[in-house]
Amino acid sequence: MTQLTNSISRSQIEQLVRQALGQQLGSAASPSSAPNPLVVNISARHIHLSQEHLEVLFGKGAQLEIQKDLYQEGYFAATQTVAIVGPRRRMIPNVRVLGPCRGDTQVELAFTDTISLGLEVPIRISGDLENTPGCVLMGPKGVVELDKGVIRAARHVHMSPADCAHYGCANGDKLHLRIESNGCTTVLEDVVVRENPEVKLEVHIDTDEGNAVDLDHATSVKLFVPEGCKCKHS
Repeated sequence: MTQLTNSISRSQIEQLVRQALGQQLGSAASPSSAPNPLVVNISARHIHLSQEHLEVLFGKGAQLEIQKDLYQEGYFAATQTVAIVGPRRRMIPNVRVLGPCRGDTQVELAFTDTISLGLEVPIRISGDLENTPGCVLMGPKGVVELDKGVIRAARHVHMSPADCAHYGCANGDKLHLRIESNGCTTVLEDVVVRENPEVKLEVHIDTDEGNAVDLDHATSVKLFVPEGCKCKHS
C-alpha cells in the first residue's frame, strides 16, 4: 500500500473542507445557518500606541484608561486622545487612542482625513507599516515624531474558524459585502478575511465608507464569496 500520510498539508486539508462547505452552502451562505451573527461596524480614525510612546505623550508610568469596551473582547476605547499633525502643520485634534498598547504605534485614518492632513497614505492591513508615511503626535505631556505608521485600514472581516468554514473562505481571502440602504445599496469588494479563533464575527469599514453606504440606516447586510467570471468567450 502506498503511504500518503504526508502528501497533503493540514492547511490544504482545511482549504478543501472550506471549499466543500462553500459549495454545499452556496456562494452566499444562509444567515439562518450561520454560527454567529454578522456585525458591521465603522472604525473611525484612531491610534494604537506603544507603551513607550504612551509615556512620552502622557507622562512616565502612564496607563491607558478604559472609556468603553469595543465589540471584540479585550479591546477598548481609551479616555486618552492626541492631536495628529501632518505636513504644513495641518492638524486633527482629539483623536481617540484604542487599547491595549501595541508593540508599534499605528495611526488609522479615512481618506478624507489624509487629504485634510496633506498626507499620501496607502491602504494596508493593520500591522503592515513598512513604507508608510509618518506624522507628529501631540499629547498633554510631550510630542512623538513618527517616521512611519500612518495607514488607511483595508476593509476587513474578523472571523473564527467556524465562520470561515461557514462562508467557505480562509485567512487572507477577499470577500464581498452587500449593504442595502435606501437609495445607496452598495457592494463593497476586497473585504480581507482575518481569521483568529478568539474573535467574534465583525466587519470593519472606515468612516468614509460607512457614510457612503448610509450604514446607520442599512436594512440588510450580506457577506459572501465572490463568484468567478461566467463570461463566455468565442
